[in-house]
Amino acid sequence: MNSDTTTRSTSLPPFLESLAPDSSVPYINAIFPASEGIPPAHVHWWPCKQSGVSPSTILLFIPGNPGVIDFYHPFLTAIHNQDRSGTLAILSHSHIGHDPAVEDLEPASRTSSNHALPFQIQNSLRIFDVLSIYFGVNTRTVITAHSVGSWVALQVLKLRSAAVSGVFFLCPTITDIACTPNGRLLSQLFRPPFPRIVSQVAQALRLMPLTILCWLFPKYPISQARVLHSFLLSPSSIFAAMTMAHDEMLSIRELDVATLNTYRHQIWVYFAEHDDWVDKGREVILQVFRPDRDTTVKVVHGHRDIPHAFCINHSDELAVVCYEWLVSGGFA
Repeated sequence: MNSDTTTRSTSLPPFLESLAPDSSVPYINAIFPASEGIPPAHVHWWPCKQSGVSPSTILLFIPGNPGVIDFYHPFLTAIHNQDRSGTLAILSHSHIGHDPAVEDLEPASRTSSNHALPFQIQNSLRIFDVLSIYFGVNTRTVITAHSVGSWVALQVLKLRSAAVSGVFFLCPTITDIACTPNGRLLSQLFRPPFPRIVSQVAQALRLMPLTILCWLFPKYPISQARVLHSFLLSPSSIFAAMTMAHDEMLSIRELDVATLNTYRHQIWVYFAEHDDWVDKGREVILQVFRPDRDTTVKVVHGHRDIPHAFCINHSDELAVVCYEWLVSGGFA
């Protein structure tokens, strides 16, 4: 092991376990071990640029669906690269069952209930709690979340409000997702038995070379095409993602106005200009955060070329927005 890998390994917090160390990437690939009846979660950790210091701020990232964190490392690396304080650390975590990097072989964890939203909330809560306990009150925790990850983050904010310094919602699907254009189009596909059928049929994709996938998804950079390829080659990951999507259609209904109002001073929101997963939900959310009522909530309306799945091609643009929020909020 070279000296760089050794240094990076020692900067990994003790509650994480190293996974396939790779000194060519700017983050540490790791696992958050099984605990509280929840299987292991794949995580990426960006330590502080200053060595030997405790983070002043930790950005905890919760992904959308599929909750595969490899899609997001260009975005989070771009945030980390902008940091001038030297004391910003970042932790991203996968949703349970979604990430092929962590093969979960426990039969019990393959049940639908263990891929539903309450289980994913518990996963985020246990990781948030360990961060809070280990780093203590002098380290601020800012949650950044994409799409349905924003709904999970909202539950964490509600349950841990005193310990959450801020929440950045990116393209948030936090109200009536089943009524959006994509929800109406795809909700039937997420109903049982289709997740099981689709995940089994997907095994045929093992014969599909990456070049064909790149042809089918021409806008995907090769690095993101590889992540998608890995996901599609994992029937268990497809089943978990589709099962969670079904629960999203059932559970994400009326907007939690009370929670948004109560913690509005801790919230920042980014909306894509055209978003078929949010659609009219944007106006519903904005009714809570009208600028003429107060200026405690920070809302950004994105450029028309940036889609809901910003992480594929527009990581740098969103990283600039989020880092500006970190600075304006006094977190960096």
